[in-house]
Amino acid sequence: MPVIAIDGPSGAGKSSVSRAIAERFGWSYLDTGALYRALTLFALENGISTLDEIPGRLADAKLHWNGNPQTPEISLAGRVINSEIRSAEVTAQVSLVAANPAVRIFLLGMQREIINNAWPGIVVEGRDIGTTVWPDAELKIFLTADLQARAVRRSAELQANLSDSDVERSLAARDRIDSTRDFSPLRQTEDQIVLDATHLSFNEVVSEIIDIIGELKLANDDGKHGR
Repeated sequence: MPVIAIDGPSGAGKSSVSRAIAERFGWSYLDTGALYRALTLFALENGISTLDEIPGRLADAKLHWNGNPQTPEISLAGRVINSEIRSAEVTAQVSLVAANPAVRIFLLGMQREIINNAWPGIVVEGRDIGTTVWPDAELKIFLTADLQARAVRRSAELQANLSDSDVERSLAARDRIDSTRDFSPLRQTEDQIVLDATHLSFNEVVSEIIDIIGELKLANDDGKHGR
């Protein structure tokens, strides 16, 4: 079963690209960032004011992921929260929650279980997929773009009236937190294929990754494992 790991900073287009690749080959899809956002929302809704309180409450979240790339869903205790996790409040706090080692260990187990149960393949996106979650992935992509381009993309996604410059500052802060945290930081490695999407369209990025999957013979036309 092929595992495609797509890592990179916020706003580079990982989610939309990963979903398109998964849909193209009939594979499952996992947005690990959505899991961290869901636990952040859980903390905000339940008045968990300090990071130290979160580990003791993780099981209460009853977190569930549906990895259909056409209609992915994230839920807390049966309540779908796809839109809520994209709020400005969650976005402002998610990197701090994600830096908590207990949170990362909890979700690491969940992510690996989802990958192990996926069939006939899965595209997983995040910040530490190829380095920590699934270091033996058949294909490791590091999708990036310059800060300005990422800010423009993220501004279009956010449910908030923020200027591109505000979003740019927020992304820069998240980059610092994600890349300097002690536990499983965002980092680029030599075994990743780097795709800079600054001057590429969405379709161009998707086409490049599809071509790489074809060159590596990771899937047949029907999406099954190609090896």
